Amino acid sequence: MRKILAAVLAAVAVPAAAQLLPSPGQTAQGDVAVTIYNNNLALVQDRRELSLPGGRSRQEFPDVSAQIRPETVTLTGSGVGIVEQNFDFDLLSPRALMTKAVGQQVTLVRTNPATGAETRERATVLAANEGVVLQIGNRIEVLRDDSLPVRVVFDEVPDNLRARPTLSVTLEANRSGRQPVTLTYLTPGLGWAADYVALFDEGAGRMDVQGWITLTNNSGTPYVNASTLLVAGSVGQRQPNYREYGGYPPLPPPPPPGMPLRRPGPETAGRERLADFYLYPLPVRTTIANAQTKQVSFLDVSGTPAQRAFEYRNPWLGTQEQAVSANTVLRFSTLRDQGLGDALPAGTVRVYQRDARGTPQFVGESAIGHTPMGSTLGLTTGQAFDIKVQPVVEQRERVSSDGSRWRTAMRYRLTNASPRAVTVIVFQDGLWGDTRILAESQKSERNSADAVIWRVAVPANGEASVTATFDSRY
Repeated sequence: MRKILAAVLAAVAVPAAAQLLPSPGQTAQGDVAVTIYNNNLALVQDRRELSLPGGRSRQEFPDVSAQIRPETVTLTGSGVGIVEQNFDFDLLSPRALMTKAVGQQVTLVRTNPATGAETRERATVLAANEGVVLQIGNRIEVLRDDSLPVRVVFDEVPDNLRARPTLSVTLEANRSGRQPVTLTYLTPGLGWAADYVALFDEGAGRMDVQGWITLTNNSGTPYVNASTLLVAGSVGQRQPNYREYGGYPPLPPPPPPGMPLRRPGPETAGRERLADFYLYPLPVRTTIANAQTKQVSFLDVSGTPAQRAFEYRNPWLGTQEQAVSANTVLRFSTLRDQGLGDALPAGTVRVYQRDARGTPQFVGESAIGHTPMGSTLGLTTGQAFDIKVQPVVEQRERVSSDGSRWRTAMRYRLTNASPRAVTVIVFQDGLWGDTRILAESQKSERNSADAVIWRVAVPANGEASVTATFDSRY
């Protein structure tokens, strides 16, 4: 049907008297305030002036979100109460017009390609499923996709088809007259994230960071000249019962992005707060167009301390068949002093460095979660081309009669093909329970309950190694 409608309904006409539709350049919204959360949710507060009769009346609110959650709607006004509400989400389109016209009469206008002459016939729409079936007089026709110029003229727009998403509300007002009311509702389709651009100067050990709020509107409706407030944090939402998905449980949420937070900070950022969230109001009113991404700057820091590090993480006491690249990690902090000096909303950090010609080049990106001020971060931006690590089990033997304890001799071989000396932080994970280090060629640091690290200096165009013997259960 899609192809037929595209070809046959190339022009769909409705008599002018029936087209009581708002101008595309206008909006029925009033004074709009939008609060947008990180997790695809927004609170819309729309203050409109209505001329209300006393008693009960039906009022329409066009230009609400196409994804409005009707159960969250509230309407506040002096002496005004809601009796009933309906959300009309069946929007005006050629397909919808034809579907609603089943059983009704329309006018077919055919144009002779040779002469340009038009002929008109009345027809009854019998079906509009995989194609359009018409009864014209005593014959049945199917509109064909044969590129012939055909127009369909409808007598009127059905009452339940809307040019824009519309909420209709039956109100009870204790007096007549013009008065303000505020429509409030929740809607998905609006969300935001932070995007960060970092220009790293490795020689100076500094970087400049620009933070952008990236706001996206896929709610199906623009919000005109809106006062906009962004909330950094994920507010709790009810998980729908699986029966709401036609009997099948919903898909699980995607896993959270990798968290490079090395040490959470204890400092409070100097921003407005709401409950346990930080607020980021946009400085001026803005129009949030539908299907639009908008960016607003909120962070601009120059010369914050930063350094490059190299890390390798061995997940268990085993051999890697081939040497693998160490991760390239950018380390910095959000400290008030000698740091970015702010809390960072969740988003993506994209890192650039200047090449020998002074041109900034992209060198990697990493996602971060909501990060308090005063935190230490280590962003993995890629893998080092020249720096390789290979862990090898040199010996493994059972050391208890019941077979529950083992002794494992490990060697970690590191190579550096770059023209400068580097330090590689080697993590050995998987040291659960009562695992002990019996011997090691270099003193380790306990990183956590189940991991240790070595900071291994590797000379330029050279190699180094660390050995350790572990006593472990199984």
